[in-house]
Amino acid sequence: MPETAVREIAVLDAGLVPYAEALAWQRRLARARIDGTLAHDVLLLVEHPPVVTLGRAARQAHLLDATGIDVVEVERGGDVTYHGPGQLVGYPILDLTQHRPDVHWYLRALEQALIEALAILGIPAERRPGYTGVWTRGRKIASIGVHVKQWVTWHGFALNVTTDLSEFDRIVPCGIEGVEMTSVAREAGDVGRGTCDVWRREQAVDAVVRGFEQAFGARASAVLPDAPAPIP
Repeated sequence: MPETAVREIAVLDAGLVPYAEALAWQRRLARARIDGTLAHDVLLLVEHPPVVTLGRAARQAHLLDATGIDVVEVERGGDVTYHGPGQLVGYPILDLTQHRPDVHWYLRALEQALIEALAILGIPAERRPGYTGVWTRGRKIASIGVHVKQWVTWHGFALNVTTDLSEFDRIVPCGIEGVEMTSVAREAGDVGRGTCDVWRREQAVDAVVRGFEQAFGARASAVLPDAPAPIP
């Protein structure tokens, strides 16, 4: 019998990108995926300068301190979140008709990709019933908020790698009162040991790509540092 075709995802590791630029980039990619001028799925991996984003369900009371930081309202689902240095942010531009046209399935698949990635990094992770995102040892390590139009996705996830966790004091993360945020560095026991952030990020990128391959039954066609977007 012929083998089932393996879906390919082009992985673009762009490094540090201002939030507004990354948002415009995602929208262009999504539009190209919708109209067919972009023929393949993309996983855009970035890091942002400090910024707070407000999703469609955001409540102003969950933004505790906006001093000295940009605040951006966006079309993704979810409440308020923080992005900043040391965080691996992933924006999958996927045509769900090529996978499964079901937003709930997609959210669970994103969680599974991150759970698989964290397992590769030696960190046990799980879902928490009633919430979207990924937890470890009772602490939240990754946030998820997506937007879907004509079954094409953008926005995505934020995995705390070497993030300064005190920055989450600015907000009620994802609107969850009392949630404790954590990071790969903290859970791996790296805090205070002078761990190389670049090395840790490289580990996280590799693990996330492998996690996506497993969760989505796909193959990463390339991992390109500082690659230009395939925008027509």
